[in-house]
Amino acid sequence: MGFAPNCLIILALAPATSLATEQREATSAGANPIRRVVSMLERMQEKVTEEGEQEAELHEKFLCWCKNSADELHASISAADAKGPQMGSRLGDAESEGAKLTAEVEQHRADRDAAKTTMAEATALREKDAAAFAAAKAELNTNIDTVTKAIAAIAKGSGSFVQTDAAQALRKFVTVREMADNDRQDVLAFLSGSQTAGYAPESGEVSGILKQLSDDMKGELAAATEKEEAAIKTYGELMAAQKKEVAALTASIEDKLERAGKLGVQAVTVKAEMANTRDSHEEEEKFLANVEQSCAQRQAEWQQRKQIRAEELHAIAETIKVLNDDEALELFKKTLPSPDVSFLQVTSKTAALKAQALRVIQALPRHDQRGARPELDFIAVALQGKKVSFDKVIGMIDAMAATLKQEQADDDQKKEYCNAKFAEKADQQKAQESKIGSLDTAIAEAQEGLETANADIKALEGGIKALDKDTAEAAGQRKKENHDFTEVMAADAAAKRLLEFAKNRLNQFYNAALHKEKAPRVLTEEERITVNFGGNVPTAAPGGIANTGIAVFAQRGAPPPPPAALGAYAKKGEENNGVLAMIDLLIKDLDKEMTEAKVEEEQAQKDYELLMRDSAEKRKQDANSITERHAAAAALESDLAEYADSKASSAQALAETMKYVTALHAECDWLLQNMDARKQARTTEGEQLQEAKAVLSGADFS
Repeated sequence: MGFAPNCLIILALAPATSLATEQREATSAGANPIRRVVSMLERMQEKVTEEGEQEAELHEKFLCWCKNSADELHASISAADAKGPQMGSRLGDAESEGAKLTAEVEQHRADRDAAKTTMAEATALREKDAAAFAAAKAELNTNIDTVTKAIAAIAKGSGSFVQTDAAQALRKFVTVREMADNDRQDVLAFLSGSQTAGYAPESGEVSGILKQLSDDMKGELAAATEKEEAAIKTYGELMAAQKKEVAALTASIEDKLERAGKLGVQAVTVKAEMANTRDSHEEEEKFLANVEQSCAQRQAEWQQRKQIRAEELHAIAETIKVLNDDEALELFKKTLPSPDVSFLQVTSKTAALKAQALRVIQALPRHDQRGARPELDFIAVALQGKKVSFDKVIGMIDAMAATLKQEQADDDQKKEYCNAKFAEKADQQKAQESKIGSLDTAIAEAQEGLETANADIKALEGGIKALDKDTAEAAGQRKKENHDFTEVMAADAAAKRLLEFAKNRLNQFYNAALHKEKAPRVLTEEERITVNFGGNVPTAAPGGIANTGIAVFAQRGAPPPPPAALGAYAKKGEENNGVLAMIDLLIKDLDKEMTEAKVEEEQAQKDYELLMRDSAEKRKQDANSITERHAAAAALESDLAEYADSKASSAQALAETMKYVTALHAECDWLLQNMDARKQARTTEGEQLQEAKAVLSGADFS
């Protein structure tokens, strides 16, 4: 989420003016040092006032940020609350519609199988009837031919007809043919030769009987033929209707399978979107609580800061008044010591090496064609640590270098896989265009793709867990560093107050004009009522360091016991001034250390926030990749079902091969086009990591 740019908080901490340095310059120049000090105090007064105005402006910007952040977070949370039921409704609709389509597909398959069974039974019956008709037709044609030949032979008066094979065939036919018994007997008697030769009426009677038989058989053949043609027509109409129904059911099955697959992908997508919305909702609620708490705390700190600044300006004004006193000028001329070297000067070769290595790491791009690189943020955050282990950082660099090497190896392997698959699919497509084979290869490839998608999902989920673990470790380190910073600031602030208390106590003893009386404790309402009625309010026992009321707000052990009491104290007026000067130098060093600590804390916080943003972006990318893999897996499962139903269709096999090639292009084209750029980016990043490692390897760990 972005915030209004005019509400960004920019903390500008200007280094404190070196009072001791100017004091030494004034002394060496022979000028009146107190006048110089007064001038410095006046400049301090102006600077404190100017800083107050600048900080007031920054505080207004911070309040603006608080308001805008809270408003945007409230709006985002409300939108997520409203979005939840909508996504739940979408998910329920998709799952309900998917279940309905699945049930309809099963019913369509049953209806299609029933239609195919009906077609098979009708075909078998038609073949049986056709065979019976062919046999009957052949028998009738044979008998008609036999009777026709007999009629012709009898008409010619051939007496030798009864001795021919045709007469024998006619005899068999008449024996089994349904006809009048007297007609059968006349024909059989004629064929046995018992008639008197040349007896015309007997021959004419037999010829009439045979002609009647011929006409009857021709009528039977015509009726059977008409019946067969009608049966063929009925069979054709039945088959056309059943084929039309099968085609319609097949089209409906394919359409509803496709719709069910899309609904399945939609359901998976909505579930992932609901999970992401739920996670974002929880994170935003936590962030809103942190923003409200932080803003309330900063507002309280601002009120306290305003009060402290007012007191500081008052103290400076009183100090200027005191220092401008003539007697004070004379006293400081006598007692002003020469400056000494600060006790808290610290230089570190290790710090320089950290800074140099950090610059190298920060110069690396956080985003490139490979996406976000939170590993660089982890290294930068580690280098920001107070007690950083160079061995750990070098190990992180080596691990990242190994990761870069493994990524390049994965890309090379992926390139080989893509090229091999492109070549394989080109050959397969050509082979399928000439002769469509079995879809077992397509099914195996879909299963392999499904296994690959599941493996990718498992790997991505493992990567998210590892990223969450690293982010949690970085958050723990940031929390510890912030805790250390708080303790350092509390300790330095307490030390500074203690030194100021000591200085004020010495001023009370040696120079009452510079002493600042402790502000009276503000009575509570109950205590004021008690005093008004003449009662006494008990005074709490002094606490803090040496009963000064100053304490370090951090967890520490019990303070050591106070030293043994000494005898009567001999005043050492002139030494006291040197002590005060030394106290001033120590206060200055504490201010410097606190300023540096603030700058380091701000930089560490910025690096941590950058790490959190990059980690969140990386996590979002991986989560989106998981969603895409789930969708791809669902699509592959749908493809497997379609392959099983369309295994007998050669055109579907070719279409699925082309679909796989398209998916392979979508998977591989970007990698192949950006292979050189990704390799060059990894090479550059590896060289700079080795440079950072070389810098850190030169540190002295003894």
